[in-house]
Amino acid sequence: MRSLSDIRIDIERLTQQRAELLYALGKGHDPELVTEHQRLEQTIAELWEEHRIARARVRFGERESIIQRARHEERLERAA
Repeated sequence: MRSLSDIRIDIERLTQQRAELLYALGKGHDPELVTEHQRLEQTIAELWEEHRIARARVRFGERESIIQRARHEERLERAA
């Protein structure tokens, strides 16, 4: 798992590339630049999702342990 700061650095780097790409697209339509822009948008979206998942892990723990605790609490509630 990558750290939050590593993910954030990648997001910032790609966001800067996107800004430069949008500037170039503002000068005129280029199909290659449009394709590159779509790729960058998808990659940035994936990085934000990775960032949300990593932030949740830091805050709540690993997914498996959360599920395990929830099942345990559920069993305790049924037993009571």
